[in-house]
Amino acid sequence: MDPINNPYAPGAGQRPPELAGRDEQLRTFEVVLERIAKGRPERSIVLTGLRGVGKTVLLNTLRSAAVRRGWGSGKFEARPDQGLRRPVSAALHTAVRELGHPSSEDVEQVLGVIKSFALRDAAPNAKIRDRWQPGIDVPAVPGRADSGDIEIDLVEVLTDVGGLAQDVGKGVAIFIDEIQDLRAEDVSAVCAACHEISQNGLPVIVVGAGLPHVPAVFSASKSYSERLFRYSRIDRLDPEAATQALQAPAEDENAEWDADALAAMYDATGGYPYFIQAYGKVAWDLAPRSPITVEDVRMAAPEAEAELAIGFFGSRFERATPGEREYLRAMADLAYDSSEGDQPVEAVPTSDVAKHLNRKPQSLSPARDALMKKGLIYSGERGQIAFTVPHFGRYLRAQTA
Repeated sequence: MDPINNPYAPGAGQRPPELAGRDEQLRTFEVVLERIAKGRPERSIVLTGLRGVGKTVLLNTLRSAAVRRGWGSGKFEARPDQGLRRPVSAALHTAVRELGHPSSEDVEQVLGVIKSFALRDAAPNAKIRDRWQPGIDVPAVPGRADSGDIEIDLVEVLTDVGGLAQDVGKGVAIFIDEIQDLRAEDVSAVCAACHEISQNGLPVIVVGAGLPHVPAVFSASKSYSERLFRYSRIDRLDPEAATQALQAPAEDENAEWDADALAAMYDATGGYPYFIQAYGKVAWDLAPRSPITVEDVRMAAPEAEAELAIGFFGSRFERATPGEREYLRAMADLAYDSSEGDQPVEAVPTSDVAKHLNRKPQSLSPARDALMKKGLIYSGERGQIAFTVPHFGRYLRAQTA
């Protein structure tokens, strides 16, 4: 098969040639856009799921849907070492420009508020050279969104941006990737802002994407957060959607997969979109001709797994310290030891990890907390821990075999 025409695209956040299995989320978002445009109340949206299930791809697709409707939009990736002011101000700056409001005076007023919001990122007594400049070419508007309290200021800046959108019968959507990495005070601010703009009927929504424990993070910040957001769990594809993800791109290149090859691909990938693209790319390159057969898939498996071991699993494993790696391996052993059949359990008790390592639970808290901050594991419920990366346990066991 000609590698130049290979349609599969294994990349971080890279849109696959066929976005299969996400029709429900796309339809839901279209309804949300329509309702908000008509002044109807709607909740903001948070996509949750493991790494490699296509959350970022879907987030970008939803943003494209908003842009097609003439909405203002902005996107940023949350980072634990950065507050909200800089990325939010940049996202809102983009959104305001996209709205195309006819009154330059009104636009400049709102941009001035955004600038005021952004400049408050620095301490009031900071030197000019230490102040971050947001690149907004209008004077800052003092006394609005610059109190220094991120919760108050975010409400004010989104209220003003929402009013601008309302003037032109459009909306504004702010897209936040890796939303679990927001600081605690910023999570509280996002919840408060979404609550306020919802109560005021303003056409502004937040669309986030993050790991499975995001609902717990938000609930711990504000008890009413479960009523503010529509949480949508993004999971692996079912066999039908996985077949579509493989077959449709192949057919566009006048090629196909036979039925046994598709079944073998599903067994190898578990239906995870990133793995489907990774295995599909290698199988295409190694197959001598169409249709791609089960033997082609078997030949491709070692190379695909080697690439995943380096780029998908290995890069994450290398970030862990020796003590943290010991914790990860214990989790993997317990997940498989507790399994029924070939599929490991998703979560294991932290107390069992301590027993497996013959350690006191308290002594392992630093390693567990560090792994959570690095985004390698998460806690969906108290006393339980799980990998954020699918098949990570299998990779770890293969490393020690």
